[in-house]
Formats: sequence, C-alpha cells, structure tokens
Amino acid sequence: MSTGFGTEIVSVINKLQDVFTAVGSNVASIDLPQICVLGSQSSGKSSVLENIVGRDFLPRGTGIVTRRPLVLQLINRPSQNPKQNGDAAEKPKTDGGDPNANPDEWGEFLHLPGEKFYDFHKIRNEIVRDTEAKTGRNAGISPLPINLRIYSPNVLTLTLVDLPGLTKPGCIILAVTAANVDLANSDGLKLARDVDPEGTRTIGVLTKVDLMDQGTDVVDILAGRVIPLRLGYVPVVNRGQRDIEASKSIAAALEHERLYFENHPSYKNKAQYCGTPFLAHKLNMILMYHIRSMLPDIKARITQQLQKYSLELQQLGGPMGDNSSSVVLNIITEFTSEFRTTIDGNTNDLSLNELSGGARISFVFHELFNNGIKSIDPFDQVKDGDIRTILYNSSGSTPAVFVGTQAFEVIVKQQIKRLEDPSLRCCQLVYDELIRILGQLLQKIQTFRRYPALRERFNHVVVNFFKSSMMPTTKLVSDLAAMQACYVNTTHPDFLNGHKAMALVQDRLTANKPATPEPKSGKMLPGAVNNNKDLDVDMKREEQSFFGSFFSRTEKGQQSKKKGPQPMEAPPPIIRPQAALSERETIETEVIKLLIHSYFNIVKREMIDMVPKAITLTLVNHSKENLQRELLQELYKPEVLDDLLKESEQVVNRRKELVATVGALNKAEEYVLFFPNSTL
Repeated sequence: MSTGFGTEIVSVINKLQDVFTAVGSNVASIDLPQICVLGSQSSGKSSVLENIVGRDFLPRGTGIVTRRPLVLQLINRPSQNPKQNGDAAEKPKTDGGDPNANPDEWGEFLHLPGEKFYDFHKIRNEIVRDTEAKTGRNAGISPLPINLRIYSPNVLTLTLVDLPGLTKPGCIILAVTAANVDLANSDGLKLARDVDPEGTRTIGVLTKVDLMDQGTDVVDILAGRVIPLRLGYVPVVNRGQRDIEASKSIAAALEHERLYFENHPSYKNKAQYCGTPFLAHKLNMILMYHIRSMLPDIKARITQQLQKYSLELQQLGGPMGDNSSSVVLNIITEFTSEFRTTIDGNTNDLSLNELSGGARISFVFHELFNNGIKSIDPFDQVKDGDIRTILYNSSGSTPAVFVGTQAFEVIVKQQIKRLEDPSLRCCQLVYDELIRILGQLLQKIQTFRRYPALRERFNHVVVNFFKSSMMPTTKLVSDLAAMQACYVNTTHPDFLNGHKAMALVQDRLTANKPATPEPKSGKMLPGAVNNNKDLDVDMKREEQSFFGSFFSRTEKGQQSKKKGPQPMEAPPPIIRPQAALSERETIETEVIKLLIHSYFNIVKREMIDMVPKAITLTLVNHSKENLQRELLQELYKPEVLDDLLKESEQVVNRRKELVATVGALNKAEEYVLFFPNSTL
C-alpha cells in the first residue's frame, strides 16, 4: 500500500469520525476503525501520546484526560513555509505562550471550528476547560469525546483514542504497560483481554524500560515468551517527572530514547524495532490495513443506517414536517384500513406466537362464550325438593292428576334468564378486544407519534363510537335472552315431549326395582297403579296422604294413636316438606328434570349460535363499516385541525436529530464511495 493511498484512507476515517461526532450518538452503531489507548495513569500513557505527536500538550497531574475520551487525529502535512536563503520562516503570533510555535504545526478542536491553535500550551488549557465544562470540576466522567486534530510535517497520519474507561469497539488496542512492574498485573493488558481475549488485535507498549533493575530487560516479553500478542510489543523510553519539571523538550527526549536503545547491550541489535518512531510507523501501517479490511463493512452499514433514518424522517413528515390537512385524511384512511384488516385477518403482519386481532374475537365466541354457556347446569341451584314444591304450588287448589306443564315452564324460564349474564359478558369481552386493537394501532401507526393531540382525540372518538355501538348490542343480546324466556316452544322438533319423558323415567325405575311376580289371571296385581294404592285395597288400611311428604312420620304416628275424631287445626304459617320424596313425587320430579334438560339444551344451542351473530352485526361489522365516517365527521373540521396537528416537542427535536443524522450519513456515504471495493 502506497503512503499516499494510506494517508487518504486514514483521512476518510478521520472525516467520518468528525461527521459522526458532530451529530452525537445517533449513528454510534457504526464502529470506526481506530486505535484505542488503554493503560493506567502511572503507565506513562500520556507520555507515549506526546512522544508520538512530538509536542507537550496533555494536562498532567489532574487526571483530566481520563474523564473524557480524547480522539487524537494526527495529519501529516508537508511544510508550506520552507526556509528561504537561510532565513527562518515567519512564525505566527502566540502571545508569548509557546516559543516553539511553528506555522506548519497546529491543532484544531471540532467544537471550535475554524480556530487554529499554534500554541500547544493553549491546546492543553482548552482540553481542561472543555472537560470541566462537560463534567464539572469534580471527578465526573462524560462519554462525549474531545476531538483534537493536529496538523504537522513531523507526524504520521494516525488516529488514536484515549479512553477514560473500558469500551468494546472492534478496534486496534494499544495496551500501555510499565516495564518495571509485573506484566501479569498490567491494567492495560487486563482491560485489553476483556475485549480481545485472544490477543489478536492488541499491540503492547512497554514504557519505563530505562527504570528497570540492573541486569534485567524485556527481551523475553518482546519475544512473546511471557504474554504473547499477535501484534507484538514495542519498548519506549519517555520523559520522567524530573525531565518534565525541567522542561526537557520532546525532541531531546526522543534523541535520548534513540541513544538508549542503540547503546543498550540487550537492545542494540534490534534498536530499529524499538522506540517511539518505530511505534508510530507500526501503528500507522496497522491502522491502514485495519481500515482497508473494515471499509467494505463500514460502507454497507452506512447505507443501511441511511435507509433506516431516512425512513423514520419521512414518517415524521420529512425535513420540514408536513402539517397539511391531508395528514388527517391519510391517517383516518390508514387507521380504518388497518382496523378492518386486523379484524378480518388479511394482514402480512401475522404473529407466530399468539392470537391477535379478529382471531381473539373468535376465541371469545367459540371458546369462552361457548364453554361458559355449556357449563351452566339448570339444577345446580334447583334441587329435587325445590321441584317438588314448585309442582305442588303450580297445581293450585286442585292437585294435578298428571305432571303439570306449568311447573316445567316456571323452572325452565328461570334457568333461561341465567343465560343473559354470560351473553352480556360476551359483549363486554368483544368490546375489550376492539379497544385492544385500537391501542395496538395507535402504537403501530407512526404518524400518531408526531401529533399527541390528534392521537388523544382519535382515541376519544373511537372509544365513544364503540361505547355507542354497545348500547344496541347489549339491547339485542338481552332481547335474545328475553325472547327465549317469554315463550317456551314445546313443539320444537328436538324437544323431548312429556310422553317420552314419562316412558324413560318408568323404564329407569323398573330397571332399578326387583322383578314383581305376574298375576295368574289377566287382572293386574294390587298396587300396580296409582302409587301402590289399588282400588281393591282395604280402605281401612292407613294410606299416605297427598301431602304426606310435608309432614313428618312422627307427627302422623302420634295423630293415629289418638282415639276418636281428630280436631282440625289451622295450617302452620310456613309449610315446608319434612320427608323424602314419595315414589309418585320422584317420578314427577324426574320427568320435569328430563323435560328441562331437553329444552334448556335447545335454548343453549340457539344462544351459542345467535349471540355471536348479534354482536358481530351491531358491534364488530358496524364498527368496520361506519368508523371511518364517524372519524371524518368528528376530526376533519377546519376549527379543530390546527389544534390536532400540533407536534410534540419530542417529535420536533427528533426531526432535527434525524435531519442532522441523515445529512451526516449522506456525507459519510460520499466519503467512502471514493474508495471502490475493488481498490481495497
């Protein structure tokens, strides 16, 4: 790779870095290839950076740099002011701050566009000032980086990021470690292993090799025999604290470093692979190859992000924001179309994991309501003794010879009325599902994000429409239950009539009784009819009275022992059954129960069939067919449009962010298109 091509490709990444930093974290998902510097403050990290730059410009002793990331972009720029005729080039004015100021060497901050800092002391002051402006004077930390670009003929084009804490970017890691401490305890290497456990993209820098004990060196580390790194290690010698206090220049420090490695017995044979110049050259080459390998993926991600944010910006009305009245028409059309589609199920956005939309309404009809109606037992509240009492009461003053139909109708109508509550509950459940669909659409349709007043009014109108539709729906469903209760159709073809019911009961009772010997003649045995009271039976024998089960046996026994005529007493205030059902009462009760079961099942089947139809007619289909007209009447009014189309502050701010982001991505796309994949 040629130097020119390498400089250009690093320059592209620097431009991308500036563009993305300017718009904040909106495009932070695009990790740019860069070199991240990791290491503790005592490792000499700042000195390594200053030696690479060749200038003393970082704050010291305050930890100020470690409180914000520093993105340091080094740009190699050939000298534009060569010495002519032995005269030095004119130096820019520096207010006496930096006597070594050079017109070919300056710094620029991204947050101060157009301002050049020739005085590197002022660069240090600006780093401190801007850091405290963002984090305060305390130990606050901010993820917002300081972007510093340094132009100089004395640097190689390079981008270094000094991180205040651990991050996990897909970058080259420069792990700075003091050579005079145990390598296994190096903070820089520990941090590097967290994000690069295999050591494939970590390069080690060994500082303070000149401070190691006599007779020791880092040869084993450089040879990869201690903690191997794929990109190896580079030893350097930095200025010590005394050198800094004595204002020893970087140039003098670099000369001292060169002499140290050339004259040290352990390093002199490999001196060309030691020191800051070799480190800078190695980082420059590694970064260029790293950028070359990542650039196709960066191009793809930029295109993907550009499509994503452009679509979101369009959904928010574009860069200027479309607030015309057509917005209301469009959103009404979109909502009602989505509403119908959700209920009918004709949508491409079908869930694979759960029921949704109209399928949930179907579940209410065919599972919840169906099972709820079927589970109602007509005799869970009416016992056999209650039926006996109703039978007597329904006969009035003349006891019925046969099973009375009036008792059957009284009981079955009572049970039919019980079907009204689950039917009305079905109405409410379907209403709840429509409200659920409304909430989902208000979240799904992006335009509602722009206009909170329109969303709120939309919700109000639709809910009120559903409520108004519920009134005829519940009325119709209640009428269905009332219709069933007001007229008992005993001629229904599926109804078990009284004769069949009596025959079934007799068969059951006969099957449960021991066999009775047949008479020798054709005459029936005594007791074969009339509840075992045949006409030939001796009338003097004690018989059970018609209301016998309403008196206890003890009372009847006591009355029969008394001599002479019995005084007739007034009936008690409350007359309740005192004994078990007689055989006649058992037969009558079982017949009534069979008839009720038969007819109640007919009614349940009809309600299971008719209630969903009624709800669909007056609530579901009514909403599908008339909701759009209702929304137009309530929302598309000139006097309310201005209020409805007021955008939220959040949307306005988001649009500004998106405009900046899309603009940045467009610029980024232009930069990376300069390098076709074939050239990489």
